Amino acid sequence: MLDDVHDLGRHGEQPFLHDLACLLAAPMQAWTTADGSVTPGAGAQGVYLGDTRIVRGLSMQTDGWSVAHLATDDGVPGRQKLRAVVRRGGAIIDPEILLIRERVITGDALTETIAIVNASRGPVTVVLALHFTPDATPMDVVKAGGTRAEGVRVNEGGWSTEDKRVSVHLSTDGACARDDLGFDITWHLAAPPGGSAAGSWAVQAVDTGAVVTAPRTRDVAAAVGRVAVPEGREFDVGRLLARSFDDLDGLELAMPGLPDARFLGAGAPWFLTLFGRDSIVAASLLLPAAPKIAYGTLATLALLQGTTDDVASAEEPGKIVHELRRDVTHHVGGNERFMLPPRYYGTVDATPLWISLLHDAWRAGMPPDDVAALAPNLEAAVGWLRAAVAADPRGFLAYHDRTGRGLANQGWKDSGDAIRWTDGSPAVGPIALCEVQGYAARAARQAAELLDALGRDGAANLRSWADEMAERFRAAFWVTDSATGARYPAVALDARGHAVDGMASNMGHLLGTGILEIDEQRAVVDRLMDPTMFSGFGIRTLSTTNGGYWPMRYHAGAVWPHDTAMIIDGMLADGFAEEARTVAEGLLAAAASFDWRLPELFAGVARNESARAIPYPAACHPHAWSAAAAVVIALALGGSVRDDAPADGRPAPPP
Repeated sequence: MLDDVHDLGRHGEQPFLHDLACLLAAPMQAWTTADGSVTPGAGAQGVYLGDTRIVRGLSMQTDGWSVAHLATDDGVPGRQKLRAVVRRGGAIIDPEILLIRERVITGDALTETIAIVNASRGPVTVVLALHFTPDATPMDVVKAGGTRAEGVRVNEGGWSTEDKRVSVHLSTDGACARDDLGFDITWHLAAPPGGSAAGSWAVQAVDTGAVVTAPRTRDVAAAVGRVAVPEGREFDVGRLLARSFDDLDGLELAMPGLPDARFLGAGAPWFLTLFGRDSIVAASLLLPAAPKIAYGTLATLALLQGTTDDVASAEEPGKIVHELRRDVTHHVGGNERFMLPPRYYGTVDATPLWISLLHDAWRAGMPPDDVAALAPNLEAAVGWLRAAVAADPRGFLAYHDRTGRGLANQGWKDSGDAIRWTDGSPAVGPIALCEVQGYAARAARQAAELLDALGRDGAANLRSWADEMAERFRAAFWVTDSATGARYPAVALDARGHAVDGMASNMGHLLGTGILEIDEQRAVVDRLMDPTMFSGFGIRTLSTTNGGYWPMRYHAGAVWPHDTAMIIDGMLADGFAEEARTVAEGLLAAAASFDWRLPELFAGVARNESARAIPYPAACHPHAWSAAAAVVIALALGGSVRDDAPADGRPAPPP
C-alpha cells in the first residue's frame, strides 16, 4: 500500500559516487573503490541486480604480502582490469610480481579472474582470501543513506532475498567456506619463475520479479563509427564519442518478453530502468547514429501507454509513463519525502516528446510498417495532449501532483525546489513550464505531418491548435529583466497564472521547437550566452543572479550535459551555429575533466574560476542522456553522420 511507511532504517546522507569505479551491463552493475574492493556499509559500494544490492562487501587479504594498487582500466565495455604490485620485503625495487584482476559483467553475472604474474627468478606462492558479504538491500534504502542491512537466506551455493525473488549463485575454483558473515574463498596461487597462476569466481543472479532485463544483443558501441569525427579532433571529440558509446552499450535494457526492443536505462546506479522522458531524450540525441534505440524506446513506451484514469499513479489515457520499477520506491532527501508506485506516470513532457521522437524516427527512415503500427498510440498521445491543455484554465500544458505523495515538479527538473522566482523563492503549482509549451506546439505540428502521411484525419486542426498555443505563449510568458531591460521567457506560470521570472536554462529548450519568432530566438540565445548563464563549461540550470543560485544545487545552479546538449541542438536548428560551437567546446572541456565520461551533472562553477569542471559528488555516471550528448557535441564542432557506416547493426537507409 502506498500509505504504508517504508522502513528505511536510519537514513542519512545520499552516498557520493564521484570517486567510485563502475562496471556496468544493465541491469547488473558493480560499484567499487579504485582497487576493486567493496566496503560493507560504505555508501553506494556493492554489486546490484536491478533495484537490489546483492553484494555489500568484497575484500581480499594475502598471507603476509603487501598489495599496492596501480591502475584500473575500464576501456572495454563490460570489462575491467585492475593491476597491483605484490611484494614481501627484500631490497628489490623493481616490481616483479603483479596481481592482475580481470572482471567481466553481463546482464546477470559478474566474473573475476585473479592472476599472480611472476617475473622474478624464483617460484612464488601467494595465498589469497576473498570475502563476500551477501546483501538484499533495496536500492531506495541505499540511495537514502540507509544503514540497515536486509536479511538474506544463505545456502551452500549462494543466497537469496527473504521473498526469494532475487537469488544469487556463487561459483569458484577455489576453496569456499561459509560463515555467519558470508563466504570466504581461498586460493594457493603458485607461480613459477616467468610464469603465472590464477583462480576465478563468479556470481550469477536471477530476479523473478524483474520489470526490465538485459537485451538479446548489445551493439550501440559499434554505432560510434557512424559519427565522423571532425578533422583533427580525434584526441578530444574522438575519445568522448568512444567512451560515450561504450557507456551507452552498458545502459541498454529491454522488457521481459521483448528482448529486441532495446531502450536506454536512464543512469547508474539509481536510475537503471525505463524512464519515459530520459529514455526518449537519450534516444533522440542518439538518433542519427543508433536509430534502433529510438524504435525500441517508442515501442516499449507505447506498450505502457496509459489507458485509464488513476490518481495514485497519475495514469491517464494516452499518457506516456514516467518511471517503471519492480516495487514501490521511497525517496528521502533534503526536505522531500515521497513514494512512487511501480508504474508511475507523473511527467508532463514525456508524451509530447514521444510524439516528436516518433516523427523524427520516421523522417530518419523508420520502417513504414513500424510507424503505422504506432498510429493508434500517436492518436492517443495527441488526445491526451489536447485534453490536458483544455483542462488548464490558462490554456497551457501544466502539472500538479494530486496525491501529495508524488513528484511536486514533473518536468525534467523534478526536484521540489527546481522552479524559482528571481528572488529564489519556489513557485507554487499547478505549474506550466515554458519549455513544455514549446514541446507541445512542436509535437502538434509533427503529429499533423504524421497523420497526413498515414492518411488519417485531424492534421489541419492540430496545426491551428499549435498556432494558437504559440500566440498564448507569447502573451503570457515573456518578461523583462529589471536590471538590464532585456526580454526573456519566464521559466513557468504559477497557480495564479503569473509569470515566474526566474531566469533558467528551460528557455533554451524553446529553440528548435518553432514556438519562437526569429527576434525571440536571438533574445533567448543572447541570455543563454551571458556569463550569468554560460559557465564556460555549459549552460547553468539557473542564473547566477537568482537568489536561489548555488553551483552545487541540483536543479538550481549546476550544469546538466543533456540540458546543454538540447540547447546546442536547438541553436543548430535555428541557425546559431557559432554559439552552438562555443557551447559545445565548453562541454567538451568539461568531458576532459571527467576522463571523457560526462556525468549526470556537474557544478556550475565558472571556467575562469577553475580550469577543470568540478564534480557534483552524487551525480550518476554513466548517464544515458549525458553520454548521448556526445553526438550533438560532435555535430556542432563540424562532425557528420556517415551514410555508408552501419548504425547499431543495420545498413544505412537510402538517401
